Amino acid sequence: MSLIVGLLERLALDAAVLVTVQSTRGSVPREPGTWMAVFASTTVATVGGGHLEFDAIAHARRLLQHGTGEALVRYALGPSLGQCCGGEVFLHFERIAAADTDALRLRLASARTPVALFGGGHVGRAVVRVLAALPMALTWIDSRDEIFPDDLPANVHCEHSHPVQAAVADVPPGARVLIMSFSHAEDLDVVAACLERQRAHGDLPYVGLIGSKTKWASFRQRLVARGFSEAELAHITCPIGVPGIAGKEPEVIAVAVAAQILQVSG
Repeated sequence: MSLIVGLLERLALDAAVLVTVQSTRGSVPREPGTWMAVFASTTVATVGGGHLEFDAIAHARRLLQHGTGEALVRYALGPSLGQCCGGEVFLHFERIAAADTDALRLRLASARTPVALFGGGHVGRAVVRVLAALPMALTWIDSRDEIFPDDLPANVHCEHSHPVQAAVADVPPGARVLIMSFSHAEDLDVVAACLERQRAHGDLPYVGLIGSKTKWASFRQRLVARGFSEAELAHITCPIGVPGIAGKEPEVIAVAVAAQILQVSG
């Protein structure tokens, strides 16, 4: 279950206070947009842990119980909080209830990084399991409709596309694209479609292709024959995954790929 789903299900039963990192300065544990929901007896998600979070939960519960309290609070991450980060965090406190469910679903989902994954094989499934637990909105695409499992997190959307490369046109702007279909021919067509989109719009900050250097050398020749320049081909990452991880197990590849995507700025 995703954090957003957990929050909304609990919110149907109890009111809460949504705590959001509004802005930061210096060294801090979490970035702006990070959120935590504080209920009377539990919390969902985290804004950084430690004494900062302890104080934030206490402030949120006072607001929840009495209906009064500051909506924006500055926390200096120094000795007074028993922390030595040295920065400062501004937390926004907002009372929420079941009536806010639809607006919250849209607002919190929009903060997720879009990822488009082409391929539903063993590695693709492992990548989905890893990315689904991260603040990402994942579109999972394959030319075989029957390969998608039924039990998927709320932040994973499955899409059947034939031909598979046609789905590239509908990938959200800013998406990180991963290409790992069952067919090298499909992989090549998806890469070409991504390069065409990047040429037209420049809105895909990362396009990763699974495979060896030998595979990429072969693809490079074919893509040059299709009219793509060396500068355009340099936008493709192949092999994928952070360097230095040698394991070939699907789960190992998935962790290495997730780490690389997290390194990519929009």
